[in-house]
Amino acid sequence: MPMSAAQLSAVLTPIVDFVFPPRCPLCGSPVAAHGGLCLACWGKIVVPSGTCCKLCQRPMGELYGAEAEMVCAPCMAEPPKHSGIAAATLYNEPSRALVLALKHGRRIGLVPMMARMILPRLGGLEGDWLVVPVPLHRWRLMRRGFNQSALLARELARLTGKQLMVDGLVRPKATPSLGGLNRKSRARVLTGAIQPNPRLAHRLTGARVLLVDDVMTSGATTDACMLALRRAKVAQVQIACFSRVLDEALDGLRVSPEPDA
Repeated sequence: MPMSAAQLSAVLTPIVDFVFPPRCPLCGSPVAAHGGLCLACWGKIVVPSGTCCKLCQRPMGELYGAEAEMVCAPCMAEPPKHSGIAAATLYNEPSRALVLALKHGRRIGLVPMMARMILPRLGGLEGDWLVVPVPLHRWRLMRRGFNQSALLARELARLTGKQLMVDGLVRPKATPSLGGLNRKSRARVLTGAIQPNPRLAHRLTGARVLLVDDVMTSGATTDACMLALRRAKVAQVQIACFSRVLDEALDGLRVSPEPDA
């Protein structure tokens, strides 16, 4: 009788751990199992906490009390079209190192851990949702070999039981690196770069979409995705990302952001 996946894992895991001892992906210290951080590195990860903006979940500290329904200044000036941003971490050196290890170091084994860190930030996600990643242009996809946002989306779909639509959005227009550009310049570069997949647009109409990215920097890329999703007449969009660049929430600690995509 063939073994189940769980039984096979139970047999193989000790062998794999013996040949390749589990190490913290940030500092290399021994850890209990693959796909986890050591206690010291966990302590350096910054998780959004305290009172948050009710529209975008931007951390606003403890000044107004945990029950206050506050709206941050950026949302007051320009209310977002999405229903919230679920970020697992704030972008600092440790979270940046994890993102770079996945994106450029090809450490795709980090994806399950990163997705598990996003999961508690999502809330209930009641009802039907489509899990849609931020797309890459085919040239960049060919060079990298994978879309890190799609890998995170696939794992989040598995964890939540929601339907994955990995090609719900497409990126027909190649764009240069967005590093060093301000939000207005990024938006100009991204004009027309992201579109709803014409083959699947009918499935997006009226749907609730969980839009998944690895890092949310200025928001220009997610804004371009939002524009494409609104063109497909989706009913609701929530954004999920592993890390979010919010320098003002890190007590003045600035980290050079990795360019979008």
